[in-house]
Amino acid sequence: MTKLKGAAVFGQSGGPTSVINASASGVFQQALKEDLITEVYGAAHGIRGILEEDFYDIRKETQEELDLLKTTPSSALGSVRYKLKDPSVDDTDYKRILEVFKKYNIRYFFYNGGNDSMDTTNKISKFLAKSGYECIVMGVPKTIDNDLFGTDHCPGYASAARYVATTIMEIYHDARVYDTPMITVIEIMGRNAGWLTAASVLAAYKGAGPDLIYLPEVPFTMEKFIKDVRKVFDTKGGKVIVAFSEGCKNSEGKYIAEMGATLSKDAFGHAQLGGAASVLADILKNEFKCKVRGIEFSLMQRCGAHIGSKTDVDEAFMAGQEAVKAAVSGITDHMVAFERVMVDGKYTCQPKLINLSHVANTEKTVPLEWLNKDQNFLTDDFISYALPLIQGDSHPPYVDGLPHFAKLKKVSVPKK
Repeated sequence: MTKLKGAAVFGQSGGPTSVINASASGVFQQALKEDLITEVYGAAHGIRGILEEDFYDIRKETQEELDLLKTTPSSALGSVRYKLKDPSVDDTDYKRILEVFKKYNIRYFFYNGGNDSMDTTNKISKFLAKSGYECIVMGVPKTIDNDLFGTDHCPGYASAARYVATTIMEIYHDARVYDTPMITVIEIMGRNAGWLTAASVLAAYKGAGPDLIYLPEVPFTMEKFIKDVRKVFDTKGGKVIVAFSEGCKNSEGKYIAEMGATLSKDAFGHAQLGGAASVLADILKNEFKCKVRGIEFSLMQRCGAHIGSKTDVDEAFMAGQEAVKAAVSGITDHMVAFERVMVDGKYTCQPKLINLSHVANTEKTVPLEWLNKDQNFLTDDFISYALPLIQGDSHPPYVDGLPHFAKLKKVSVPKK
């Protein structure tokens, strides 16, 4: 596609992370420098903001606030879970998007999200091209699940992994205060890919982690689980810590969390998980007749900017910058991805581009060869993979002992 001159719009989608705003900062700051980009808009609540012409004028924001975005968690523009229908079935939303883009002369569209978001981005790109409207579309990766295809890792994962490992180390010390038996089951996010739960092994690497780790890549068997816990219980004086992925299912495809309640579903038809730790804690309590704690990290693991990885923050910012640089050079229909390069034994990250059609709705799971023989723990291969990603300290500046987060003005763009 030839180089275009016009406005740019950026939207955030899906679950928040501690670094999704770092990518926003990268997009905004780079876009404001580009002569081909006439206006820079932020879409309120992702694709819904585009459909409703709800835009913020990023030129009205101060440099200080744009810099503060790098260490501000969650989605500053607001996020959304909105599923676009197949345009061959219903193209109403697509026609509306085209109408809005024409009205505001939007020639650059950047969308920040995970699998479903990249699918949305891909669909919009193809519809605009088919309609003959020239618009460059770029995906900016994001997900703590680390399951996007074609990239070594995803922005947001490392900081969440660091939170998981650090919190488990703290739980480990808490759980060993008393001289009585206690089993602790820690539920960690991850629907079909266990990258985040696998990060718990980093705590064990430091001698203060879980004894057992269960990922959704492996069908879960209750009988084996109880047997595994019994073995640790008997050999470690009744002290057991289990890291368990919320997405674990049995051989019949039923989530373990469903044993305790009926799970509701989101706009994309995904079961809204949570509750597995409580289910397992009740079962273990009856089986072992001792104190059992079920701990669900839930939302806390997503936006722990106070314990962020500087590597993660810097790479997320870079992803935003690279998306804009690629776009103004005329590249479209791609997502920024990361390639791991080892230089003199040290980790470096190189950006690359991958076609959106290859990313959309394709999940990358934890390699089974990185699990031990019993498939209840991780090998050193995972530690070698994850350890470089969590390096460096990042946190927001503190005022009066509390974090100082960005507060965007969010000046609305007048509707046309």
